[in-house]
Amino acid sequence: MCLAVPGKLIQWIERRPPFSTATVEFGGVRRQINMACLPDATAGDYVLVHAGIAISRIMASVPMGLSMTAVT
Repeated sequence: MCLAVPGKLIQWIERRPPFSTATVEFGGVRRQINMACLPDATAGDYVLVHAGIAISRIMASVPMGLSMTAVT
């Protein structure tokens, strides 16, 4: 079983595959994440990150707190 953590894509650092990286924020903490699996993601998107690699885009809704629903 794997654990993926949701984060917000803040900005792209490098878009050239296979070295595509971006800054992703997790509750105020920012990390550089490999974005090779999500080349079409844009700043402001929410992504699921596993082992330093963004593996899926997700949609954020805020009716009561923050709930996430997978979209890809």
